[in-house]
Amino acid sequence: MTGRDPSIVALGGGHGLYATLTAMRRLSNNVTAVVTVADDGGSSGRLRSELGVLPPGDLRMAIAALLAATEPESRDVAGVAGAQPPEEWAALLQHRFGGRGALAGHPVGNLLLAGLTEVTGDAVKALEMITTLFGVQGRVLPMSATALDIEADVSGLEADPRISHSIRGQVAVATTPGKVRRVRLLPHQPPACPEAVDAIDGADLVVLGPGSWFSSVIPHVLVPEQLAALKRTAARKILIVNLAPEPGETAGFSVERHLHVLLAHADDFRVDHVVVDSASVPFGREREHVERAAAKFGATLHDGELAVPGTHTHDPARVAALIAGLCDSEAASYRSIVPTTTEGDGVRWR
Repeated sequence: MTGRDPSIVALGGGHGLYATLTAMRRLSNNVTAVVTVADDGGSSGRLRSELGVLPPGDLRMAIAALLAATEPESRDVAGVAGAQPPEEWAALLQHRFGGRGALAGHPVGNLLLAGLTEVTGDAVKALEMITTLFGVQGRVLPMSATALDIEADVSGLEADPRISHSIRGQVAVATTPGKVRRVRLLPHQPPACPEAVDAIDGADLVVLGPGSWFSSVIPHVLVPEQLAALKRTAARKILIVNLAPEPGETAGFSVERHLHVLLAHADDFRVDHVVVDSASVPFGREREHVERAAAKFGATLHDGELAVPGTHTHDPARVAALIAGLCDSEAASYRSIVPTTTEGDGVRWR
């Protein structure tokens, strides 16, 4: 027993990262989210364009995930929340203004984050202020302090499948009718967020995925300094694969194809475990192919019933239990404490 919560770093963006953070907070109070910053659509795109700030949407969602998972009795009583339940403040951050004016469609949290960034001149400081203000346990960091763009090579837009076109912008890539072959970040070789690199270096557990594969997962291995940290960290590394292909971005992708595409962008990236939903990898030849693909990462394949029944959404309790079991099964090499009991539907730590 170490007497401390394990340090967990979760990398991703959007709804996928929200699910991962909700799961990881069942295992530790010491969770850091490292978030992609290439969104160019909706409120995030508008604020990014008009104010020159990092796109705040995915950062806001990560804050809301950690806030919603914060136990009321553990929050700073001097914070803004007072006696209000954390989930109510999380709902406020997520609330989008209605109407038809300039504020229509903007979430409260996006405006708060953009405003604090303007006041402080520092996105990381703004994120620290918000998490402190709301008594959030955990930390949210951008992947880079520079707003990024995603550019993709896409085929299938013309009759000749050999012809490839360059598509720029996260929204354009996510909605393209063609097949995404490869993505890159602009500017090339963007700077990493130093605090994110430090968090990865000091982590006990690093989790990548699930999420939009080309726009929320793969970008994390395209930032050179961050990839270097992922390679050298002593943390156990887990890759969580999506429950199903995403329309447009990964339509028709098998689990094996998800793995091959990630490897094509970082062929020297290694993880300890690849986690998939049982329904996506049936026994037989298909599973053997996935196991071989996982082995190219130096990883073993693990599966379980991870979805909320009847949906393509990860169940946080099931994901947390599976990952806790993996860490428990190799406790001799895991630099943290082992799970013991479950309270309600959440895994707790000794």
